[in-house]
Amino acid sequence: MSGPIPDIAGLKAQARRLRERLARSGSDPGHAAVLELIARHHGYRDWNTLRAVVGKRTDAPVATGERVRGTYLSHPFEGVVVTVQAVSLGWFRIRLKLDQAVDVVASEHFSGWRKQVTAVVDSNGVTAEATSDGEPHLRLESG
Repeated sequence: MSGPIPDIAGLKAQARRLRERLARSGSDPGHAAVLELIARHHGYRDWNTLRAVVGKRTDAPVATGERVRGTYLSHPFEGVVVTVQAVSLGWFRIRLKLDQAVDVVASEHFSGWRKQVTAVVDSNGVTAEATSDGEPHLRLESG
């Protein structure tokens, strides 16, 4: 298995490229066989299983390069999405580069400033992890 799994169009494009590469080397296993190879490459037993999983996948709440705002550890922020990666059905690891550093320490005796943060969010842009007062670690604002 290698990296995040593309959408159906991306998977079919992978299959087309693989079939062209195999044809240039003198072998043409056929379209259906290549789809099965793509499925196994991504860790699934067959194309139908992979297609079913990808078809149920929820879209990420943000895209790479998108400007976002929200709260991180209850501090408001604005920034840019550096990376987005699906980690499981409906959950995405995102890395944000913040316009202004955020103090992630709740002590008056010292500070810990962060300009980049990474979190796993759901399709609404909210983390499952929360602070002691119940606020999500990260919440992206919509719109």
